[in-house]
Amino acid sequence: MAIAVGMIETLGFPAVVEAADAMVKAARVTLVGYEKIGSARVTVIVRGDVSEVQASVAAGVESVKRVNGGQVMSTHIIARPHENLEYVLPIRYTEAVEQFREGVSGIRPLNRP
Repeated sequence: MAIAVGMIETLGFPAVVEAADAMVKAARVTLVGYEKIGSARVTVIVRGDVSEVQASVAAGVESVKRVNGGQVMSTHIIARPHENLEYVLPIRYTEAVEQFREGVSGIRPLNRP
């Protein structure tokens, strides 16, 4: 399974909350974070299987239309980001979101000492 990263940048925080909610409800993805860019721009980031991320981003874009004043500024999907990106950019699975990743994948990671 290729793990993709999907991003939606919106104008306004309510729009990004709506997008994030729609994204995790529409597909088996894990919300891994968000970034406040400035000038009211906020980006939400999800991870998951490529096809699930594609469906998730599409649902998120559509949901922003329901937010008064909300706008999608940009979207992007990277199918197989290089592992170096995970250590530099805020796109990796963290301990805080690991419990949600388990629910998405249906496979629990091994607990190693």
